[in-house]
Amino acid sequence: MTFLILGLLVFLGAHSVRIVADDWRTRQIARLGEGAWKGVYTAVSLVGFGLIVWGYGLARLEPVPLWTPWVGGRHLASLLTLVAFILLAAAYVPGNAIKARLGHPMVLAVKVWALAHLLANHTLADLLLFGGFLVWGVLDFRSARRRPAPAASVPTSGLRTALVLLIGLLAWAGFAMWAHAAWIGVRPFGAAVPAVG
Repeated sequence: MTFLILGLLVFLGAHSVRIVADDWRTRQIARLGEGAWKGVYTAVSLVGFGLIVWGYGLARLEPVPLWTPWVGGRHLASLLTLVAFILLAAAYVPGNAIKARLGHPMVLAVKVWALAHLLANHTLADLLLFGGFLVWGVLDFRSARRRPAPAASVPTSGLRTALVLLIGLLAWAGFAMWAHAAWIGVRPFGAAVPAVG
């Protein structure tokens, strides 16, 4: 559990600088240059992410159950994860109505993803991982809403919004039907994948 906690502190800490020290961040970007700042930020984030993956994998070997999973939790989690994929797609397709309306769809996607996984899981590692990301998402969304919104550079269109829905649906289907089992060892619509070796 130590590596998971350390990874969360490093990863979420790096992603919280703008929440707790936006003025300091601005000064560091001015001092180092934007490229160097992004390089340091990326390196720290990758270290944190690696520790999270490693720590969560270790914690899954000796799970500490905290509650009895809700029977409908997995079904609701699958539906919420579809919403999260659509929100994530909305963050990257310019000129869609979802991003224009919500402002920060990527952060909302993280919040929905984390909540979905809290509903479907029940161990201490799950609570730390998904609960940590949910708390971060709430704080980051509040912080982002206080900052001035950038001017919209691309007008919204129904075609781009439809493209967001299609990309989100296809990405969700691919992840739910194949990647989740291949990468994480859990089939959202079936039993866990047996360990190899």
